Amino acid sequence: MGKHIACGDVVEGCAWKADAPNEEELLEKVVAHATSAHDVKNVTPELAAQVKAAIRDR
Repeated sequence: MGKHIACGDVVEGCAWKADAPNEEELLEKVVAHATSAHDVKNVTPELAAQVKAAIRDR
């Protein structure tokens, strides 16, 4: 069973989604997306908590 995230669960209106075999690999994809699509340079504890809460089992 893998992990899934929909960016729209964190950033309203974003249609990006990703799957990975585990949370670590999924978070790598999330960081790359957040940097390129949302110009995120600093991940606050609040943002990290929102992202973790949006991760679902696949």
